[in-house]
Amino acid sequence: MKKRAVIALGHRALGTTLPEQKIAVAKTAKSIADLIEEGYQVAVTHSNAPQIGMIHTAMNEFGKTHDNYTSAPMSVCSAMSQGYIGYDLQNGIREELLNRGLYRTVSTVLTQVVVDPYDEAFYTPTKVLGRYMSAEDAAEERKKGNYVIEEPGKGYRRVVSAPNPVKIVELDAINALLDAGQVVIACGGGGIPVLEQDNRLKGASAVIEKDLTAGKLAEGVDADMLIILTSVEQVCINLGEPTEEKLGTISVEQAKAYMDEGHFGIYNMYPKFKASVEFIEKGEGRNALITSLEKVKDGVHGKAGTIIQ
Repeated sequence: MKKRAVIALGHRALGTTLPEQKIAVAKTAKSIADLIEEGYQVAVTHSNAPQIGMIHTAMNEFGKTHDNYTSAPMSVCSAMSQGYIGYDLQNGIREELLNRGLYRTVSTVLTQVVVDPYDEAFYTPTKVLGRYMSAEDAAEERKKGNYVIEEPGKGYRRVVSAPNPVKIVELDAINALLDAGQVVIACGGGGIPVLEQDNRLKGASAVIEKDLTAGKLAEGVDADMLIILTSVEQVCINLGEPTEEKLGTISVEQAKAYMDEGHFGIYNMYPKFKASVEFIEKGEGRNALITSLEKVKDGVHGKAGTIIQ
């Protein structure tokens, strides 16, 4: 049987602007094609922080200057980011595969992820995004019930919640595509956060940590490996100190101990380790790899990166 992997792409794999994204995706597609060429079934998820911030800013500015239009809610901005990032990724991967004589259909699934309305994150928003605002604009946002913080000397910015992913709505479709041998791009940006209200799915004003959703996706498709790509080849503990140590292959127990000891930033490496540990503990024979885009091929063969097993 073919091995199945979920690959979570970080910011460096996508770039920030539209031209940067085109260039970055061409490079990213080569690393993904390397794994497909080796026989892996692949599902790809990705970050979207710069993209959703750009979309949110653009839609709000458009709504302000055109009376017949309104600002776009966060869930809609998330859907837009999935669409245009997926568009570049699926075409880039398809082209790279065809250049190697491989034919695979590459599909982007617009993916919704259910969150808990009582998640504590809704009471303590942490994710800053979007444009800088004046004091007047910030006051208007607060009137709508939105959270705003001031960055001295720069202005005010919107802050949204980051609840945990509970359930991937389109999981059956993703599994069907993988079972059919297709390459799937799904759960972009952590997924579109939605609240279940009977049979209705209502968009939530939030963003989801994409690494946690990547772990949930890997669990849902019964992957053998969760691959989280970041800016470094290996994770370090005691970073910047004389006792700095690079982590190679470690156990789940070691990973949990490092998390408990506070070695990883809550918005940096911690979600990557949390997602990896939870994924591995819910199935037999699973492992996780945290490394850079350039080292992913070596990493799956145990020659690079931080491997948790």
